[in-house]
Amino acid sequence: MPDWSRRLHHYRFRSVWLLDASPAVVYAVLERGETYPRWWPQVREVTTIDDHRGTARIRSLLPYDLRIVASEGVRDPGAGVLEITLRGDVAGWARWTIKPGRGGTRAVYEQEVEVCKPLLRRLALLGRPLFAVNHRLMMRAGRRGLAAWLARG
Repeated sequence: MPDWSRRLHHYRFRSVWLLDASPAVVYAVLERGETYPRWWPQVREVTTIDDHRGTARIRSLLPYDLRIVASEGVRDPGAGVLEITLRGDVAGWARWTIKPGRGGTRAVYEQEVEVCKPLLRRLALLGRPLFAVNHRLMMRAGRRGLAAWLARG
């Protein structure tokens, strides 16, 4: 595959969420992927396969679903790190790093993926800016949803 094609289908995202809860509480919520649909509107469905894997269906503003299989990579409460590998409509990894922040928690989300879904690969050149905006909107809604979930206790 030519290098330009890899770059065209490759995405790297980073979001920082400041949350009004302790790092231990935020970590405990984030490590339970099966609960994400309860507080993150774009995570439509999560199904557990076993203790270390699950499937998810994600849909943000744009009219397509992403279906992924997530496998546990790193689960280190002491370091505040949760990392998964992804395959399916996207392939790569995603990581949460949870640390104390000003009066609460600083949760950093990083993701590096290659788009595998054929439709999104075909639309990559024109769709890339829309895909990035779509991701930012999804992350903003996720932060708001988690903040509300944490506030409810």
